[in-house]
Amino acid sequence: MPVPVILSGRFVRLEPLTASHAPALAAAAAADRSSYAFTPVPHGIESAHAYVHSALADQEAGRSLVFATVRAGDGLVVGSTRFCELDYWDGPVVWPPAPRGPLTGAADAVPDAAEIGATWLSAHAQGTGINTEAKLLMFQHAFDTWGVRRISLRADARNIRSRAAIERLGAVCEGVRRVHTRGLDGIVRGTAFYSVLYEEWPVVRHTIEQRLARARQDADGCRLVPA
Repeated sequence: MPVPVILSGRFVRLEPLTASHAPALAAAAAADRSSYAFTPVPHGIESAHAYVHSALADQEAGRSLVFATVRAGDGLVVGSTRFCELDYWDGPVVWPPAPRGPLTGAADAVPDAAEIGATWLSAHAQGTGINTEAKLLMFQHAFDTWGVRRISLRADARNIRSRAAIERLGAVCEGVRRVHTRGLDGIVRGTAFYSVLYEEWPVVRHTIEQRLARARQDADGCRLVPA
């Protein structure tokens, strides 16, 4: 798997998820859970420990790189996100195509394509610029450090809020895979797939940076208002 890293910005710090994050994740998810209808989010301390254990098992198997999402201002854990579906294109062509690990098994291997997913935030962290900056940090690491050719994102086709957030980043909708899988509610659902290609990254970077600039102005303006 790729080497775990810390990605830091003004609003957010993404740090490697560890078992010690479980209590904070449980607290982050305990507030208003109304936005979690389509997203797997731990509920309670036991669920949080199981969530972290499962995430770290996937990471140990080389299937993902998992982060705790931390608010930069006060160090509060406000959610989680990860790179997943890590795909390596070295070696002979494999058919049918499917995500695979590096042929060498090197611990410092970097993928040629990846997905950003399993993202959730506590209710009080939503709409604060944290998610936008977290995506920018992850895109920067993927495109500028790893040199990936594609980053993918997906959402339950019914999750209008999540899809709108992805589209605001500048990702391209590749379509909806109909009757794709069962949702958290047990209903068979479609999945909307999005992607950003290496060639599109400069424009997407500019789009996200412009959004963050406005968020920073809003944050600075709030601090200037007398209490």
